[in-house]
Amino acid sequence: MRYDAGEVITAMVTPFNEKREVDYEKVETLAHQLIHTGSDAIIVTGTSGESPTLTFDEEIEILCSAKRAVANAGKVIMGTGSNSTETAVMMSKRAEKEGADGILSVVPYYNKPSQSGMIEHFSAVAEAVDLPIILYNIPSRTGVTMAPETIKTLARKYENIVALKQSYGDMDAVTEIKSICPSDFAIYSGDDSLTLPMLSLGAHGVVSVASHLFGKEIKSMIRNFKTGDVMTAKNMHLKLYPIFKKLFMAPNPVPVKAALAYKEIIEDYVRRPLVELTKAEKAELIFVLDSI
Repeated sequence: MRYDAGEVITAMVTPFNEKREVDYEKVETLAHQLIHTGSDAIIVTGTSGESPTLTFDEEIEILCSAKRAVANAGKVIMGTGSNSTETAVMMSKRAEKEGADGILSVVPYYNKPSQSGMIEHFSAVAEAVDLPIILYNIPSRTGVTMAPETIKTLARKYENIVALKQSYGDMDAVTEIKSICPSDFAIYSGDDSLTLPMLSLGAHGVVSVASHLFGKEIKSMIRNFKTGDVMTAKNMHLKLYPIFKKLFMAPNPVPVKAALAYKEIIEDYVRRPLVELTKAEKAELIFVLDSI
């Protein structure tokens, strides 16, 4: 494998205080905790980190805070994607300058580029930095799907395009990507509930939200599957499945922040236009959380 960020990568939330300012102390606390509870790496300033509402300066400070907390215990990957190629290139360069271990680059959203437009976009990013790049395919947010052939083209052309976060439950697409891309190109499930099915098709691991709370369990599920104990892996999947789904009962990261607040790890504040869970929704989430 040309680059291994590990099997469990947590898409880390951004802690805010009651004024909805970034709480950098809790950024460090959370990053440190995740790396020591099953996560091999963390991604900061991604969708789970509420990147659409963060300033560029906040994003860089979050990266630096996380790097300080993690030190050499794991990798810190920065979400630098944008629907503007120029902005994506600029932020990727800043991430490299500030010591990120890799970048996550999402398919441009809202402007819905063609496949050739995606190739040009990601080519510009790949040619601007030496950092390992994880492509991010999430059609539910971007409005367009990156085709397996496009992924193959990019993976074969650029050595630093090393992996894919696939948040799209099309197992045929995963099979095709695995069969046509280089053997050392890693596929990560972008949805916790799809991790086990994708592992059966050769995925390397997961970019997880549930690992904020169940990192060790998710790690053991993956390890058990890869070492041939499929029944134990399946049982863990079934055990965690209710929380996998409940953490998306409202727009991410609203539910996982509520769960972390319940565990007294961070506050559940989110930035507008997101809103916190209602009391009834929190009770529903906590019921599932306590039942696992």
